[in-house]
Amino acid sequence: MGLFDSFRRRPTGGPATMSARLEGAMAKRRLRGWNPPLENINALVASGGPRLLARSRELVVTNGYAANACEAFAANLVGDGIKPSSLIGDAVSRDRVQRLWLAWTDEADADGLTDFYGLQAMVAREMFVAGECFVRLRPRRPEDGLLVPMQLQLLQSEMLPFEKTETAANGNRIRCGIEFDRIGRRVAYHFRRRHPGDSTDQGGRVIGEVIPETVRVPAADVLHIYRPIDAGQIRGLPHIAPAMVRLFLLDQYDDAELDRKKTAAMFAGFITKTAPEEPLMGDIEAGEDGTAIASLEPGTLQVLLPGEDVRFSSPADVGGGYEAFQYRTLLAVSASLGLPYHLVTGDVRQANYSSLRAELVEFRRRIGQLQHGVIVPQLCRAVWARWLETAVLSGALDLEDPALARPVQWIPPRWDWVDPLKDIQAQVLAMEAGITSRRKVVEATGYDIEEVDRENAADAKRAADLGLRYRTSAGETQGARATPAGRPDPGNGKDGGEAAAATDPAADQE
Repeated sequence: MGLFDSFRRRPTGGPATMSARLEGAMAKRRLRGWNPPLENINALVASGGPRLLARSRELVVTNGYAANACEAFAANLVGDGIKPSSLIGDAVSRDRVQRLWLAWTDEADADGLTDFYGLQAMVAREMFVAGECFVRLRPRRPEDGLLVPMQLQLLQSEMLPFEKTETAANGNRIRCGIEFDRIGRRVAYHFRRRHPGDSTDQGGRVIGEVIPETVRVPAADVLHIYRPIDAGQIRGLPHIAPAMVRLFLLDQYDDAELDRKKTAAMFAGFITKTAPEEPLMGDIEAGEDGTAIASLEPGTLQVLLPGEDVRFSSPADVGGGYEAFQYRTLLAVSASLGLPYHLVTGDVRQANYSSLRAELVEFRRRIGQLQHGVIVPQLCRAVWARWLETAVLSGALDLEDPALARPVQWIPPRWDWVDPLKDIQAQVLAMEAGITSRRKVVEATGYDIEEVDRENAADAKRAADLGLRYRTSAGETQGARATPAGRPDPGNGKDGGEAAAATDPAADQE
């Protein structure tokens, strides 16, 4: 039986067989040197976070592609603002809440530099550069003269130290500056009093005063906005992180190529002669190393001496592969950033309507995911809830049931497409077919439908009172769908309007 057992098929399965099937888990020749450590993302952020953050900020300041990508990311993520549309049933109460919110947005910034929607743009930029941003809800006194006694203060990622990982005096755990209770809830943030890189802020220390390194701020007063990539992640990663190395090396390569071309272009030609002691043509200047440098004026004809020869400089060109190499590198950078190539580089030479539309559709899916998965729940809803509570408690709003005013819909900015006419026609057809509603179409443009209806009604009433009549009005067919009732007859000499009137029974009655 032992001889026949050797010819039997060996049983399949088992850890060794499963490992062989998974090519990425193989430990043979090709992958023998690939042994990454199995570390949690929080450990990686805690160890490399400060350096990654410093390099990211330098890239966005010094690298043109990184700066352009940062602005494109913020402009598409929040645009001119993700704005609320209250869902209060009572129209009067809803209008009062909306008007108070709009007036308060101008006072929202604690630094007084921008409004609430400008703060959204700053948060978006910080998400690109640092991967996170902190917003502190600051209550104000009644004598400060604010419509609603509350403001927002933005704090950069450096204000929360990565290295602060310890056990607090109350037994809670502090991880990367965030304090957690025994069941894992965030209870406080330990912020630095001053930015560690701001040498201009020395503070007003009194002699003998002991200022703690950090100050504890309750978590109820802090909004931590970041995109969680992995489960259990407690700090954010810069959005630019996957493209940082390529951007840095490409920038160095471009600088080296520019210096090489500049140095080569400084030499117009070289003179060789058999007798070095003989004078050169033109004006002669002595170089630093003792060599002679001759210069020529335009239109100079020079007779060379016997044995002299002139060789003109022909600097080596970058070659035809330089632009292709840059294109592929920047294409990889764009893919790492999750941004379309033309938004990073501004290059649309190889683009057309179809390619632009295709990449914008995919890009805007990702942006919509960030809008409704990060910005709205972590920033907008929290600010709305605290603002509404503060407005009611301060007497700025008089609502019978404040809980009914909390439901709100956040409307992101509208998208500008490559061909807006085709998109509007498609939306009109969708409404006529009952596939979508007019409310959804209007809100997709970034506006509140009730505000649009009020403006349309006011415009129509004002035009009627003044006896004005325009080409189109609300409810009429317009644009490319406004076709005549009949076709013009080129044989009878009538134009399109006369032919339409001839075939229209209503025109005869008039």
